[in-house]
Amino acid sequence: MARFPTLPEDTHLADVFKAFPAGVIPLLEYHDIILREESPLSVAQRELIAAFVSGLNACDFCYGAHSIIAESFGIEPALLEGLMNGIEDAPVDAELKPLLAYVKKLTQHPSKLTDADAQAVYDAGWSEQALHDAITVCALFNLMNRIVEGHGVVTNDAVRRAQRERSEKNRERHPSPRFYRDIGRKLGL
Repeated sequence: MARFPTLPEDTHLADVFKAFPAGVIPLLEYHDIILREESPLSVAQRELIAAFVSGLNACDFCYGAHSIIAESFGIEPALLEGLMNGIEDAPVDAELKPLLAYVKKLTQHPSKLTDADAQAVYDAGWSEQALHDAITVCALFNLMNRIVEGHGVVTNDAVRRAQRERSEKNRERHPSPRFYRDIGRKLGL
């Protein structure tokens, strides 16, 4: 039996949003606020964090989607692959490593975070706002990963091609501050 018998066998996140629309619009608006509005973290860095957290959670749908978006903003695919093998040896700028270590610990062992974890982020030159923004991206994707996995959302090559096409169109038009709300509008929400 399917997890949700009324949803298609190859459930897409759009199917979940259409079937259960309550709260979707504010959720998409929150995505735009967290991932697109002004921040000490670039859009590329925030999308990298979204993909990284999703990879840590083994959420293939979100990992794939946000890897594609991060790539469209200049993140090299090898960087993300390297991060999944370990932050210290990944080909990532040194100042990002403590921030990524923080979100990794927040994802995997949140009760074990210490003031020293935050201090490492500050020592790398990041502000409190940057740490806050990284935390909110991390929290958002821990939530999204559970929505996706809980509903049995799947990904495949066709889904990834569509995600890549949508991401490239957005990038060509300059990063839309309403990227996620626009997706909801296209779904009829």
